[in-house]
Amino acid sequence: MVFPLFRWLKICLANLLIVAALGVILRYKILFPLPFVDQKHLLHGHSHFAFAGWITQALMVLLVHYLIKYHNGALSYKKYNRLLYANLFTAYGMLVAFPIEGYGLFSIIFSTASVLVSYFFAFSYWRDLDKATVANTGASWFKAAVFFNAFSSLGVFALTVMMVAKVIHQNWYLAAEYFYLHFQYNGWFFFACMGLFTAFISRNTSAENTLKKIFRLFAFAVVPAYFLSALWMNIPLWVYLLVILAAIAQVAGWAWLILLVKKNRNALNLKISPVSKYILTCSGIALSVKLLLQLGSTIPSLSDLAFGFRPIVVGYLHLVLLGVVSLFILGSIFSEQDFLKSKKAVAGIFIFSGAVIVNELLLMVQGVAAMGYISIPFINEMLLGAALILFTGALLMAATKKYFSEN
Repeated sequence: MVFPLFRWLKICLANLLIVAALGVILRYKILFPLPFVDQKHLLHGHSHFAFAGWITQALMVLLVHYLIKYHNGALSYKKYNRLLYANLFTAYGMLVAFPIEGYGLFSIIFSTASVLVSYFFAFSYWRDLDKATVANTGASWFKAAVFFNAFSSLGVFALTVMMVAKVIHQNWYLAAEYFYLHFQYNGWFFFACMGLFTAFISRNTSAENTLKKIFRLFAFAVVPAYFLSALWMNIPLWVYLLVILAAIAQVAGWAWLILLVKKNRNALNLKISPVSKYILTCSGIALSVKLLLQLGSTIPSLSDLAFGFRPIVVGYLHLVLLGVVSLFILGSIFSEQDFLKSKKAVAGIFIFSGAVIVNELLLMVQGVAAMGYISIPFINEMLLGAALILFTGALLMAATKKYFSEN
């Protein structure tokens, strides 16, 4: 059975369009009444579907495609098709359930089912990765990624236990929530993206030894970096020092990788389209900002200031989800010729990436102004405009037609 890569990527882009549409509705409701929409419930549906239906679905597809390239031929693609359909089903279930009931019976059932799918995927993928015919550092990133995807579910189960037992302590609730988010953002999402990027570099350069060292830096940093989101807790001094080392290690590892790419840019440029290069560069700039912000947040006073203002938190989350992860995934998707042959899709990716930049600048201005208790005139109208432009870009990409037969 042939793995239908193009069809799965089209589904992922359709899901991105749904995420963008929900974003428009959320921004619209801030300005105008929509009595039939519960803002909080829709926000849960938006975030859960963005995680499961767009990012996780796309990363799973790209990781399976990697296996197709580097497997000995005995891989059962049917197994992964089933897992992808299962993840898609749980994502659509959450998309419907959360806006209707918030955290209720059906939303919890679909959320739990999504976690179970991640377990099956992690087990199957790790085992098949060991059978791959070509070994490179990308495999280490992928193994860590699927592990952290499963590991992050401990935070979900902790939240569930607290809600069921109706014993919710604010600090423990936040600790569990940030645990899940950290190992999704900085574990599953980040390590999967870095695995894809590292595998690309490894195929086209002779820098495998350096890539292994960079992986070790990030692997060391990921667990202590969790406490960057929990500096408000009364953590021991040695943990705080470890957190600082983790933040420095991440910046150092990323700087090392940038220098490696720069050194091999001539060889890498031959293997990547100008469109993908532009989008991946935007993603890299966003990642640089994110890592520097994390390093700055090791200063307790700055951390307290940042987490005390919701616009800054929202801006940071969008920086990671849109600026780093989504743009990287789109850059990877547009390395496929099917998408590059579509003028609509190429126009869509430029519109979408431009809207991401505008959206982040607006959120940054709103966040900085919030710290000074300053109100920016028409900021919500401008953010609604940015959301509409994001939707337009996603719509053009989702309208991509098929030009070649599946390989």
